[in-house]
Amino acid sequence: MAQPDIVTQDQAPQVVMIPGLYRRTMATGERMMVVEIYIEKGTLIPTHQHMHEQAGYVASGKVEFTIAGEKYILQPGDTYVIPGGVDHEALAHDDTVLVEVFSPPREEFRTQK
Repeated sequence: MAQPDIVTQDQAPQVVMIPGLYRRTMATGERMMVVEIYIEKGTLIPTHQHMHEQAGYVASGKVEFTIAGEKYILQPGDTYVIPGGVDHEALAHDDTVLVEVFSPPREEFRTQK
């Protein structure tokens, strides 16, 4: 049986991904990973894609996602899933906190915990 991975916020340092974008790698299992994302107002996460399925929940703020060319404005309580291999970007309209799950886990995020 696999062991649980319990991570408190003080055990997960904030990592600067790009100016205005911060990540905390939280609990990680064999097939999924939970990540807290903080985006400062006005920060653009440039268009990118990865093989990982990415699901998220907007905890606070307001963010505009462009996914496969379609724009979506999300606010607290909204959720999303971005399939692996699909171009996406995000623009924070306010300081924003996202809780995201990646499957499979992003190995580069494990090493930056």
